[in-house]
Amino acid sequence: MFKGSIVALVTPMQPNGNIDPQSLHDLIEWHISSKTDAISIVGTTGEASTLKPDEQFDIVSRVVKQVEKRVPVIAGTGTNSTQHTLELTLNAEKAGADAALIITPYCNKPSQKGLYQHYKLIAEKTALPIILYNVPTRTGCDLLPETIEQLSKIPNIIGIKEATGNVDRAIEILKRCGKKFEIYSGDDLTAMDLMLNGAVGVISVTANIAPRKMHDMCEAVLSGNKALAEKLNDELIPLHKNLFLESNPVPAKWALHQMGKIPPGIRLPLFPFDPKYHTELKNAMHAAGVV
Repeated sequence: MFKGSIVALVTPMQPNGNIDPQSLHDLIEWHISSKTDAISIVGTTGEASTLKPDEQFDIVSRVVKQVEKRVPVIAGTGTNSTQHTLELTLNAEKAGADAALIITPYCNKPSQKGLYQHYKLIAEKTALPIILYNVPTRTGCDLLPETIEQLSKIPNIIGIKEATGNVDRAIEILKRCGKKFEIYSGDDLTAMDLMLNGAVGVISVTANIAPRKMHDMCEAVLSGNKALAEKLNDELIPLHKNLFLESNPVPAKWALHQMGKIPPGIRLPLFPFDPKYHTELKNAMHAAGVV
């Protein structure tokens, strides 16, 4: 249902932590004009864990209304509580999102049976297409290929954002689930390789900073132009790496502020980007041609 460069959008905030609606509006228009293929909002990069439910609903509603179907809008709705996740998913459905991106429950460390029942319950309560989201380094919870295979049989669970960076694992998931189940990379550094092996896109942090180049790289892969994809990806590799010098989205929000796109705000417990890393990230931005 979705393909190409899907930006995992930051949530612009003022220095006091208040959401900045005008900057959010401007970011959306910039991404659409830069040919970003879909927009994923209020996810990990969007600081979802620090947003209140009414803030999430407001952001999703604003973005859906603004976008007017020009590109798909995917709402992050996952938490470590099944009931809270269901509440946020139904809110996203009410707001008009095109799909829900649901991270594995963090901190709880559920069993594979618990994970299956978690996603199954939510899928049965919503008509939204659901994209699973597996990122064990952040959650302490790993959704295994055999569980993903079981979940892929539920009609409105359409794919997974696989953020382990393990290409062989993603290939195994594809073999288990078939081509109708879509895989999206959640790791910019290995995204091109994953797409060359059957993934249909990337839900990208780098796309926040270099949206057009990420779109062009993904388009090159999907159209079979491997040489162009490799050339563009080589220019993006410094960004892929240096946007994780500190916890995401700290570096990405700093870079966007340097580009004049957003105010410098970020919510505790995240803290502004350490000056000792500024030069490294600036150099990466230069390498990608965004400054």
